[in-house]
Amino acid sequence: MTELPTESADSPVPAETGAVASRPGVPVWRVGKPDAFLAESTDVARSAVREITADDNIGPHVAARSEGVRTVTHLFECTMPGYVGWQWFATLARVSRSKDATVNEVGLLPTNDSVLAPPWVPWAERVRPEDAKADEQADAEVDPADGDTADDDTMVELVETGDDAGHPADADEAED
Repeated sequence: MTELPTESADSPVPAETGAVASRPGVPVWRVGKPDAFLAESTDVARSAVREITADDNIGPHVAARSEGVRTVTHLFECTMPGYVGWQWFATLARVSRSKDATVNEVGLLPTNDSVLAPPWVPWAERVRPEDAKADEQADAEVDPADGDTADDDTMVELVETGDDAGHPADADEAED
C-alpha cells in the first residue's frame, strides 16, 4: 500500500523558490493553485449556499482554496447575528476536461476569530455607578412592604381551607 507524503513539524519540506507556502499536516499533493475554472465559479458556490440560508446572511466572497485536484472550496462571510467570524463554504469539483462544476458540500465553518472569548474586563471596571442607580430605582418601584399581592392572598386561602387535593398521598388512598 502506498502512502501519500505528508508534511509534519518533524520533517520540514524545503520550500523552493516561487513555490506555494506549505501548510503543516496537509498532504503535499493538496497544496497548490486552485483549479482556474472552479476558482472563477463563485456564482455557482453562492447559489449553493443560498439553498441552505437566506441571501442576506451571505456576505462577500472571502477566498477560494484548493482542496485537491479539480476541487475548490469557496468561502463567504457569514452576516447572521451571533455568528461573527463564521464563514459559509461551498466545495465544488469537476471531472477531467469538463466545464461543469458540481457542488459537493455546503455548510458553515468557524474561524479562529469566532471561537475566541471577548477580552476579560475586571469587575470593578464592568460595574459603573449608573448601573447601581438603575438597580436601586427598580427596587424602589417594586416594594413588597407596600401591601399584599393577589398571589399572597391566594396562598393564604388555600392554607386556611385545607385544600390539598393535589397531593399524591390522597391519590394513593383513593385507589385502595
